[in-house]
Amino acid sequence: MKWKIPTEEHLHPGNLACQGCGASLSMRIALKALGPDTVVVIPACCWSIIDGAWPTHLLKVPVFHTAFETAAIMASAIRVAKELKGKETRVMAWAGDGGTADIGIQALSGVAERNDDIIYTMYDNEAYMNTGIQRSSSTPFGAWTTTTPEERPKDRPKKNMTAIMAAHRIPYAATATPAFPEDMLRKFAKARDIKGTRFLHIFSACPPGWKMPSELSIKAMRLAVQTKVFPLYEVEDGERYTINYWPEEEVPPEEYFKLQGRFRPLFAEPERLEHVKSLIKRNWDDLVRKHELTHGKS
Repeated sequence: MKWKIPTEEHLHPGNLACQGCGASLSMRIALKALGPDTVVVIPACCWSIIDGAWPTHLLKVPVFHTAFETAAIMASAIRVAKELKGKETRVMAWAGDGGTADIGIQALSGVAERNDDIIYTMYDNEAYMNTGIQRSSSTPFGAWTTTTPEERPKDRPKKNMTAIMAAHRIPYAATATPAFPEDMLRKFAKARDIKGTRFLHIFSACPPGWKMPSELSIKAMRLAVQTKVFPLYEVEDGERYTINYWPEEEVPPEEYFKLQGRFRPLFAEPERLEHVKSLIKRNWDDLVRKHELTHGKS
């Protein structure tokens, strides 16, 4: 398959990411859309390591490393400073799910309520991967982590950060994954040209944390979309929902789960598997209802 992706690169070759890291590929795609006049703010996360050790770093754009909980507000402050100098420089906060859905949510909510002019990207690998694969609020039901071991896997559903951000009535929120690169590129390009708070939720494979071979990274991310585990959609002004990918055939979620050792607890107890499948169906049906309220029934 030939992708229509710009050839210009805004990352230097070689980095410290694990093989198959979805977050590394995601940054590459995002900056192709945003361009060189961009500042990236990175709190404590895997990307603190991937970017490399001072005084050098991986990106060809300015990077500001900040504390775990301050990515959103630091990005907002840099954007205001650029505005005061009459510059249109784009500022993007780039944080993991732990630094977004847990530790950083208070600053992010404040930025969104004020509609500060930044792009906020959550690359979601569904756990605190950089510090040893601990549970986050983005860890899905039934998954193994080091703090939710196989005998007692996570017993709560994943926090829906896209819905939370849409509830702030920000101009743009969207989901994406590097396994669908053209969709992801389009969404970052769209976010680039919008004023106000824009939120991108990136589904990002982590082979070590997901307990799978690195060569299955893209396949796992694609299956997450095809099985409706992670739908691709966008929300404008908090109310206009558009589903961007409609699976052509019904692929059972088991096809996605069985690739990853972290979901072994689902197969150990059938009621867990049935429960998570019911959650997936309910979330998809709710998303379809919202899409139909925007576009009508097809």
